[in-house]
Amino acid sequence: MPAFDNALFMVITYAVLAAGAWATVDAIIRPAAGYVACGKLTKPAWVAITAIATLVVYGFGVMSFLGLPAIIGIIVYLVDVRPALRGLQSGNSSW
Repeated sequence: MPAFDNALFMVITYAVLAAGAWATVDAIIRPAAGYVACGKLTKPAWVAITAIATLVVYGFGVMSFLGLPAIIGIIVYLVDVRPALRGLQSGNSSW
């Protein structure tokens, strides 16, 4: 069973790395004014959060002490900040 466990951890690690890279690139290409208009942290802050989180997962892995906060940072960007920015760009804002 150790081979299965190792394979599972590698798949999870690669999935988190891909999500982190996607979040970082997405944070870079969004306009800076959108972050402020949505009431979120600034663009440099989210680029730094997603980039550092991706580097932490790459360097220490998903099962490390810093892995969980890194994963949470990536997920928060993808499920909270990104939809708000996309809604603002397409005109679906609530204000």
